[in-house]
Amino acid sequence: MTVHKEGYTSLALCILFIFVLNAVIQFYFPQALALKWIIYILSFSLFVIILQFFRSPSIHIKADETQVLCPADGKVVVIEETVETEYLKDKRIQISVFMSPVNVHVNRNPISGAIKYFKYNPGKYLVAWHPKSSTENERTTIVTENSDGVAILFRQIAGAMARRIVWYVKQGDKVKQGEQFGFIKFGSRVDVFLPLGSTVKVGLGEAVKGGCTVLAELTKIIAPVKPAKTEEANTFEAVAAARPVKNTIGKKG
Repeated sequence: MTVHKEGYTSLALCILFIFVLNAVIQFYFPQALALKWIIYILSFSLFVIILQFFRSPSIHIKADETQVLCPADGKVVVIEETVETEYLKDKRIQISVFMSPVNVHVNRNPISGAIKYFKYNPGKYLVAWHPKSSTENERTTIVTENSDGVAILFRQIAGAMARRIVWYVKQGDKVKQGEQFGFIKFGSRVDVFLPLGSTVKVGLGEAVKGGCTVLAELTKIIAPVKPAKTEEANTFEAVAAARPVKNTIGKKG
């Protein structure tokens, strides 16, 4: 496991703060052993919290166009049929994943394909589980279309603590399933809007992992197969093709 690049600055500031705090305690209270140990414990705890928040575990991803992978670690808080009003403007199955501060906050592409739409929307900072956070909070909206023409819309949504959404994609990019597309700092939510008819593979309250858990399986649209021609039909067509066509142009009736 490694530290995500979004955490480099935060970790550097954390280490600097710990160093200054411990230096001050050592200089002004050299004999206060109890106070020193309290500061040592608090410093270590703070460092571990920041370190675990920005962890970026390596995972093995097996791409599958029939599946929609979960874009983030967390817990499923919404599974419902709703109308997506920003881009798709039709009925969809919405699955929402709440990311607590202890979760990995890397965001991953749910499917492979081309990004057909991207928009950053400034907004409020309602708690992430608030029903209106999907449409009123600061957020990004991304629509990826796979090779079968199936479009999946997903959103990064800021919460009461998450005040910075980071994204690494733009409209027109080609993306691969499971690769990182962004990061959200300090707890938040991700919404995924699936086509009606998709088979949901998770339940409410279920813990999920980004890039690993399958949220749903897509229904593949199969073109109807034309019935094979019978032997009699083939014979009739052959006779009709061989029959001479009378030329009636210029003849009087």
